[in-house]
Amino acid sequence: MRIKSFSKLNLTLRVLNKLKNGMHNIETYSTLVNIFDEINIKKNIKDKIIFTGKFRSKINEKKNTIKDTLKILRKNKAINSFYRVSIKKNIPVFAGLGGGTSNAVSIAKYLLKNKINKRLIKELEKKIGSDFKLFLHNNSFQKNLNTVLKVKNKLQLPIIILFPYIDCKTKDIYKKVNSFSLSSGNPFVNKVNQDKFIKNIQTDRNDLQKIVEKKYFKISSLIKSIDKQKGCVFSRMTGSGSSCYGVFKSKKTAKIAMNSLKRKYPNYWCVITKTI
Repeated sequence: MRIKSFSKLNLTLRVLNKLKNGMHNIETYSTLVNIFDEINIKKNIKDKIIFTGKFRSKINEKKNTIKDTLKILRKNKAINSFYRVSIKKNIPVFAGLGGGTSNAVSIAKYLLKNKINKRLIKELEKKIGSDFKLFLHNNSFQKNLNTVLKVKNKLQLPIIILFPYIDCKTKDIYKKVNSFSLSSGNPFVNKVNQDKFIKNIQTDRNDLQKIVEKKYFKISSLIKSIDKQKGCVFSRMTGSGSSCYGVFKSKKTAKIAMNSLKRKYPNYWCVITKTI
């Protein structure tokens, strides 16, 4: 069985506070985009995880989100079999695109036929990552660490993503957070027209962006380069980085911009995509 495991973009991200357990409480609007890892899964005498593809080299084959997910599902008697899982990694790693979490959610949803109870979600989230619930819907608004709402709107414009091959480990970036934001007031969940929806995103931000820009100066210039392209509505970093993206007015302007950016940054990973 071939499963598409989609990547995500954080269109907004605010760090609200730090909890007693050391985790950060965030508010984020995220969307799944049409870039995906390819997963094949079948029963086996023992668990065997195989990674292939362009971005396989930085993944620990002995300790990863797939192994953790299968162990948790068996411990909770949600499954009783072992599996051979092969994953073609098309999503960059340590890039703010959520590939590892997406893989875990995709496998859990497939094995449990999309029926994951709240207790299991909580345990998987604790082990896999706080963004676990964001992959349960195509468009999600995380109001806080415990509340994720489905977003009725959908960003309908083309998106360019640029990954500069800088590894940003989420824990390292969050360690540098020393100030917090107020909530945006949740403007994304209710249905509004596309112009207002885009305006709400455009005027928001990613609180982690300044931290990453301070550590890696090229991120700031990369975002500015995207923003200067004709037809760019806004540009931003996703998650804890280092991938940056731009939202464009049309496919035509996005294609012209991608060609321009590829000439300027020939060694970076650069794609045009869309929300799913």
